Amino acid sequence: MANPSAEREQWGSRLGFILAAAGSAIGLGNIWRFPYVTAENGGGAFVVVYLACIALICLPYLFAELALGRNSQKNPVGAIKAIRQGTPWVLVGGLCVLTGVFILSYYGVVAGWALGYIFKAFVAPGIDSTQYFTSFVADPARVIPLAGVFMLVTILVVYGGVEDGIERWAKVLMPLLLVLMLVVIFRAVTLPGAGAGLEFYLNPDFSKIDGGVILAALGQAFFSLSLGMGAMITYGSYLPKRENLLVSGGYVALFDTSIALLAGLMIFPALFAMNQDPGSGGPALIFQVLPEVFATMPLGSFISAVFFVLLSIAALTSMVSLLEVVVSYFVDETSWSRAKSVWMVGGFTFAAGLPSALAQGGSTFLTEQVSLFGVTGFFSIMDYLWGNVSLALGALLISIFVGWVWGTGRAVEELQQGSEDFFEGPIARVWVVFLKYVCPIVIAVIFVGKVTGTI
Repeated sequence: MANPSAEREQWGSRLGFILAAAGSAIGLGNIWRFPYVTAENGGGAFVVVYLACIALICLPYLFAELALGRNSQKNPVGAIKAIRQGTPWVLVGGLCVLTGVFILSYYGVVAGWALGYIFKAFVAPGIDSTQYFTSFVADPARVIPLAGVFMLVTILVVYGGVEDGIERWAKVLMPLLLVLMLVVIFRAVTLPGAGAGLEFYLNPDFSKIDGGVILAALGQAFFSLSLGMGAMITYGSYLPKRENLLVSGGYVALFDTSIALLAGLMIFPALFAMNQDPGSGGPALIFQVLPEVFATMPLGSFISAVFFVLLSIAALTSMVSLLEVVVSYFVDETSWSRAKSVWMVGGFTFAAGLPSALAQGGSTFLTEQVSLFGVTGFFSIMDYLWGNVSLALGALLISIFVGWVWGTGRAVEELQQGSEDFFEGPIARVWVVFLKYVCPIVIAVIFVGKVTGTI
């Protein structure tokens, strides 16, 4: 049974929450996925649409998750149970917890790749990047220990608790991430020929905008903020009532978006300077194309190592939030302590990630013979089910729950606490319209796009 007498942990400061929540949102999706999706969808024009989606769709939904979390002071399951106990809506919170578990299981594998690539430029110089990547990810003796190291570090951070663990490390890792990105950006934009990359990225050609670009921007904007899996509900539950959710949530979205935009400044000038086609890399851009670009640069080995250090940091801050969602559930809803919850959940997710670690060539069966809904390979199936379909479904149901079940009136009251009378009148009414009507429709479109594979 739950332990209601345990005092709820809280963030030590607004800055600590903002950096931790931004760290949750900032991950491989910003530094790995955003650049190649931008390249495939017209460069600067895609960026403009992406920014509009952040402001008009993601931010209203983000406020809803934060309000639900702080009002209940619970994890996703507990938050919904406090409002509609004994109804099927509680299953939505359960979906968030399961999504966190299974995304974490395979996300840790990719994080391990980034960790291993820190040393690639030094231990395997001159080797073809595609050949190296193929052999690297297919080697269980390297991939599994790296994933284990990443999971162990994640466990130790979450073990420390909200203020002494997550917040303390966020205050170190997030500024370090920014500094490392600026180092890579400085080197990239000073390369001969980098101007063409800046032109592609920063000068929008609006004739390239079509329905596909808009859908891609919606999908990238929404999921880059870690919405739909209960992370912001959980992080919001540790906020005191005096905190201004609008300001804090706005800073989280600002930091997350800024890191994505900086990722483009790292990558596009370097690609054009080295005469690489930015649209040819796709998902392999980070691990196959960029190492070749770095290899041709002055100080390329150093820049490559710095880049994969920052990629590892971004992955770690996201993994911490994924683990915290599940740990918070066990701490709130059972008699488990934080220590027991962290080690049990961390151990389970590492074991659950082993098939994903073997599915890149370590096991022919997991790579070629496992298929579901037209998706082949265990790793790809996990990403499709939990990183795409489940996230979109969770976000759709949470937006409906807050807007129509809990009620926007109660949500507005929660958002008004600490907002110094800013969130009222026309501003509150506009938010209600977006949350009740615009967000569910848009998220439903994203969900259909994810299910059908059009996004």
